[in-house]
Amino acid sequence: MTDPISDMLTRIRNASVIRKGVADMPFSKMKFAIAKILEQEGYVSRAEKLENAIKPTLRIHLKYSRSKEPAITSVRRISKPGSRIYSSADDLRTIRSGFGLTIVSTPNGLMTNVAARKRRLGGEVICEVF
Repeated sequence: MTDPISDMLTRIRNASVIRKGVADMPFSKMKFAIAKILEQEGYVSRAEKLENAIKPTLRIHLKYSRSKEPAITSVRRISKPGSRIYSSADDLRTIRSGFGLTIVSTPNGLMTNVAARKRRLGGEVICEVF
């Protein structure tokens, strides 16, 4: 697999389209950090590492409204292995007038675009979620 983060985002997107409760994928620290940011921002209800399998697995519990609409309506990979996209703190823009978020890989770790702008940090733009 050349892009495991894109695979993770696709699994989340596909699971939310069919209204599935969980999305399972191979575990990595980077994917777990992205899932924890989505959990903190309220896009998923829980992200956990499962150790009981042959290989560690990341399980993401998806969040839905009362009318069964998914909390994540769109997720898009920005920086890809063949085309890395970097942005300074001043160039990080808001997504959907502040209703979405961008996940940025900075020298201080992964964080949202709002946190990166407050800390005046730029970095690689991983994905957009809304």
